[in-house]
Amino acid sequence: MTGRIPDSFLDELVSRSDIVDIISARVPLKKAGREYKACCPFHNEKSPSFSVSADKQFYHCFGCGAHGTVIGFLMQYEKMEFLDAVADLAQRAGLELPREAQAPRDPGSADLHDLMLRASRFFEQNLALLKRFGGEEEDRRRLLQVGLILERSGERTSGFYDRFRDRLMFPIRDSRGRVIGFGGRVIDQGEPKYMNSPETPLFHKGRELYGLYEARQARGDFKRLLVVEGYMDVVRLHQAGITYAVATLGTATTQEHLNKIFRMTSEVVFCFDGDRAGRQAAWRALENALPLARDGRELKFMFLPEGHDPDTLVAAEGPEAFENRMKEALPLSEYLVQQLIADVDLDHIDGRAKLKALAGPLFARMPEGIYREMLADRLASRVSMPANKLKEFFAAGEPKRTAANASELRVRQRGRMSVGRGNLLTQAITLVLHHPAAAGAIEDPELLGSVDKTGVSVLKELLEQAATASSPSTAMLLERWRDRPEYPRLTELATLDPLVADTASAAKELKMAVEKLLEEYGPGRRMDELLKKAEELGLNYDEKAELSSLLKSKGRFRAPS
Repeated sequence: MTGRIPDSFLDELVSRSDIVDIISARVPLKKAGREYKACCPFHNEKSPSFSVSADKQFYHCFGCGAHGTVIGFLMQYEKMEFLDAVADLAQRAGLELPREAQAPRDPGSADLHDLMLRASRFFEQNLALLKRFGGEEEDRRRLLQVGLILERSGERTSGFYDRFRDRLMFPIRDSRGRVIGFGGRVIDQGEPKYMNSPETPLFHKGRELYGLYEARQARGDFKRLLVVEGYMDVVRLHQAGITYAVATLGTATTQEHLNKIFRMTSEVVFCFDGDRAGRQAAWRALENALPLARDGRELKFMFLPEGHDPDTLVAAEGPEAFENRMKEALPLSEYLVQQLIADVDLDHIDGRAKLKALAGPLFARMPEGIYREMLADRLASRVSMPANKLKEFFAAGEPKRTAANASELRVRQRGRMSVGRGNLLTQAITLVLHHPAAAGAIEDPELLGSVDKTGVSVLKELLEQAATASSPSTAMLLERWRDRPEYPRLTELATLDPLVADTASAAKELKMAVEKLLEEYGPGRRMDELLKKAEELGLNYDEKAELSSLLKSKGRFRAPS
């Protein structure tokens, strides 16, 4: 199951959704042999390198590397969330969305969304909500559930009152444009100046970004997203033409916020006031961003002149000058190094040791890879010490692997794929991805369960999925793995040139590959051991039964006629 969507529903959805029709409605495709070509919609190019395969139900750009299924295309092109893309395709295909896919799962959620929409329309004209919508007890219960009213507390008082009384209201929408919460700014005097809806069945402030729905409606693509701190900042920036501005909702930028952003663009610019509070907020954003910092992503920090926020600055300077300031935004790496060295004396050993101690926990939060390596090199140059020594220091501060957790690590890795295309296992997986019908060559994938090789469980599961599907395709198989760690590698293999051109040839190659895997890593090895022992020492009763079973299983693989 992907997310909350049953695999059976995803299979039918993919089989009913023609990727050529979906993409051609947005990108002009031209027939080129068995595939369709176009200039890539995800990067600028003069000659077409964007390819769409009707057979695989898969797209791939040989220029920028963009690739995926029909669901992936809507997510990448329309900036949709996964569930929104599924809902869109289901509506086109005439399929009813499963209950598991309808979030939130509260059966009254549709009524709550309708209530929030009516409340939003009401706030456009009025400021006293309870009198309009709170006539019946059930109405008040629902208003309380979505955080629009509060219950009075105290021995002498009872009843309810409006949460957002005497405030200018800002509707907060989800990625589908539904009102899920509100922000309210006090009109005259009062505290707090800004107030958000509380956590409700519809609204979770750690996941939502104000203005994101409007930004997606204003632009078909994003070079970047600008994250600011307030509603008025977003409104004023959009009015000025900077329609890629969004805001967090009274909380620090979370990893869920960033994951949502990075599904839409590879660049995010955090914009903060230049005062102490702004810099504290920037550092919290940096700490939360570190686990997601890796090669190919840009995280930048932009600080405004003291006394200004985005609202006042864009009004004073204009949008062009404001956007020019973004060009001077500090990359995460530079901001991190600057902050680390700000309060230490690098002229002395104690200062450099303190810097290493401060940096260690931050580097420990970053994923291993080129980005972390380059950042360590940069910091090493500022500390005036060899980069390898600094990296050894960071490594020494990380948890050491004991025999127990090393064993646990091997168990976790057992189901992961091998790297590279040339090895036998990867070739077999590639054959199944490109020619799912060839899975019929393997009569009993269960035998692969006895193969002692990392990643073979992926092949076994792919074979079973392809063999049991009514109309298997590359896209269908990939959607089964979307939420799993093997998904990026599987999509990468799906973009490669196929090893063979037709299903019959793929079936023969696949049969030979599986037989070889069984021979080298599976029961074949055990069978050879038993045959040798039978010749030299003889077998006991159990060994004879095992050998008999292995000999019978040897012929259980066949090529399709």
